[in-house]
Formats: sequence, structure tokens, C-alpha cells
Amino acid sequence: MYDVVIIGAGASGCATARELSRFSLSVCVIDKESDVCEGTSKANSAIVHAGFDCVPGTLKAKLNVRGSELMPGLSKQLDFAFKNNGALVLCFDKEQIPGLEELAERGRQNGVKDVRVISGDEARQLEPALTDEVEAALYAPTSGIVCPFEMTLAFAENAYENGVEFRLSTCVTCIDKTDAGYTVHTDKGDVETKTVVNAAGVYADKLHAMVSSEPMNIIPRRGEYMLLDREAGGLVSHTVFQQPTKMGKGILVTPTVHGNLLLGPTAEDIEDKENTATTRAGTAEVRAKAQLSVKGIPFGKVITGFTGLRAVGDTHDFIIGECADAKGFIDVAGIESPGLSSAPAIAEYVRDILAGIITLEEKPDFKAERKGITKMAALSDEDKNKMIALDPAYGQIVCRCESITEGEIKEAIDRPLGATTLDGVKRRTRAGMGRCQAGFCSPRTMALIAEKLGIGIGEVRKNGCYESEVEDNA
Repeated sequence: MYDVVIIGAGASGCATARELSRFSLSVCVIDKESDVCEGTSKANSAIVHAGFDCVPGTLKAKLNVRGSELMPGLSKQLDFAFKNNGALVLCFDKEQIPGLEELAERGRQNGVKDVRVISGDEARQLEPALTDEVEAALYAPTSGIVCPFEMTLAFAENAYENGVEFRLSTCVTCIDKTDAGYTVHTDKGDVETKTVVNAAGVYADKLHAMVSSEPMNIIPRRGEYMLLDREAGGLVSHTVFQQPTKMGKGILVTPTVHGNLLLGPTAEDIEDKENTATTRAGTAEVRAKAQLSVKGIPFGKVITGFTGLRAVGDTHDFIIGECADAKGFIDVAGIESPGLSSAPAIAEYVRDILAGIITLEEKPDFKAERKGITKMAALSDEDKNKMIALDPAYGQIVCRCESITEGEIKEAIDRPLGATTLDGVKRRTRAGMGRCQAGFCSPRTMALIAEKLGIGIGEVRKNGCYESEVEDNA
């Protein structure tokens, strides 16, 4: 029997797993996908929000600001990409400037440092590409950007190295209360646990309903994005928002930590919890609204579009807490924006809830640090030569667009919770994320995966589980 079962291997679930791995607990993470970071966490704006948009006194406000404070230290400790680039929220109508002042005051109440309203001319001094229609802007210098794949993987790998078990490609079918806790029924057998953390994203309401009569409704909110080549990445240096509405923070224009330019997202509430299709209308909306903020966007350098689903609760706040009628069952639900920013603080919050249910005794041998995958392109020539001398595979380029080597791909496959699919390799190394979108590097990457897994190259998947895994479920 486990002390804790976490259902969901996204940012919140993996951050919680890492936090709980500090203690002498038996912890298991279950996810229906074949890899971590396959849901909301893989397709979002990658922003570490400063915290000015959250209503004071809400969990969002508290956990956003705390998560933002933790992020720089965690990025160094766990070796994932993070940059404090600051943010601007643009106002295009002088009559709406008081709304910016309200946002700034909200930020101050939440504890956001140095947030202030500046004129349109001051904003253009910071970002010369802003349109002439910008009348004023809220400036939040503490905002940042992160790589959501690297961050979630870093939490997961560090948790794994500290003893957390991961059961991927495992679908929860039912949860029953027992005298000792819960039986989590899956398509790969039953799991007994004292407590459950429900971090299942858009499916959190379905799991909640298995044990509780308390109402919960999670709405998938679809958001479409456009990603531009790194040649366009220098168009802006800050994250550029538009003045928010009840549907979100509008279409943003932001650099990524890897030097691309990202536009989006749209906001459309849907019923289908799996609908991540891109649409002509969504692409047109992103394109039109992005140009309200920034001029000269080189749309000819768009390399891909993608869609993510945000898990929106009907409380307008994060839903985190122990169910009143299901003791030991902790919901981590409705984790929409600023969920990515809040993930480290959500983990602390869940830890504190669990401390009132089970005994938390710190491990003397907890490993707090984790080293990420070698990034050959970032090394000096001297260090590159040292790596190649140790393993010539680090001198063989596989992905030309991103300069990713065979050694890096092999390392991604061989790591704890290693990659088993093309998307798994892509998220760990960026092989396939460049201008050609894996058109050149896929065959060699597939061959390396096939060799490691002992399967035919024709059996290698872009994502998802393999046939042997499906057969094991029968």
C-alpha cells in the first residue's frame, strides 16, 4: 500500500511528487499517457506570471506569487530554462487606463514588486515594435518565461531519483473508498493507497465524482497558438499581453526561453476533453489580434501551430483541498492560468494538507539537485571537445535546425523516465522543434529509439503507448 497516489503527471502532479519525495513516504504517480507532460502542461504560454491579474485573497493570487518567487532558485537547482524578462500589459484606449491602474493596485496587494503603469511612449522605449495605438501599459518586471517541458520533466526526474514510482500508460477506471484509504482501479491492475492527490487536469472532475458527492465541473478551454522561427525571436524581449477580459489575458506576443516567438492563445470553451485540433478561424484570430500589439510580425516565419486545453473550474479559483466527504482525497483541480507559475507553490500547499493526514518525516538522503540533458550547442568549443572525446556520438549532428546530436538523443532515451517516442525525445532535447519540424531528423531519431526499445523502426510512435503495453492491459 502506498502512502500517496498522485493521478496526473503534469506540472502540478510532478511538482507535488518532487516535494513529497523529500519525505519517507511511498509515492506513486499514475498517468494515462505514455510520458509526463502530455496534457495541459505541454501546450501553454510558458509564462511565469508576476501575479498582478489574480484577485487578492484567492488561492491563485497566493500561489502565483509564491511560485514566481520559487522559480529562479528551482531552475538553477533542477537545471531547467528560466528567464526573468518582464511583462507589459497593453491598453489601446485612454478611457481604459484606470483598468490598468486597478491591475497595478491588485498586484501590489498580492505582493508583486515594482509593478506600475507607464505611458505608451515609455512602453515603446522598452519595446520599439509596439504599435502606435498603445496608449499605456502596465509594466511588471518580475514576470518571466520558462520551458514547461524542461520544468515538468525536471520535477519528475528528481522525484523518480528520490524514490517516487511512475506508472505511465495507465488509465484510472474507478476509485473505491476502503477502511485503509482507497483502491485505485486501473487498466493495469489495482493500486492500494492511504491518500490520493487528484491532479488530472481536464479529467479532475471525473475522478472527483468517483469518490465525492460534492459538485465539481471542469470545462476544457481550448487555446490556439502560433510559433515562429528563432529568426523572429528578437522582435520583442518582454512578454506582451493585452488588457485582460473574463476569458483570459488576450493574445500575447512573447519570446521563448529558446529564442522563438510565440503568439496566442485564443480562448474557446468546449465539451470535448481531447480536442486539441488547430483551426483556420483560430489561426486567423491569433494573427489578427497579435498585430494589434506588435507591428512587423513576420508571419512568413511561422513554423508550427498547436492547441492546448486549460482546465477551467466554475469557482474562478484553483480548487485545492481535501474533500469533505472523502477524507484523504485531495483535489488539485481547475489549475488554469497561472497554474504553470504556481506549480511549485501548489506542491507546498498539498504537502501542508497531507501533513494533517499522514506523518511526514524528512529523508536524510534527499537529493535536491538534478542535472539536465547535455546541451552541446550551449557549450564552449573546449567543453564540446571533451564530450566528444568521452563519446563520439556527441559530435554527430542529428537535428540540423537545433544542432542536437546523437549523444543528446541517446542521453534522453537512457535517462530516468527516458523518452520512448519522437515527442518524448523532442520535449527533452528539442530535436524536431526547429524550422523543418522534424522533417530531416525523424528517421535517425526513430532508429535510435528502435535500437533502445528493441523494436522495428516501423513500430516507433510519435506519441502514445506501444502495442506490447496495450496487450499487457488485456
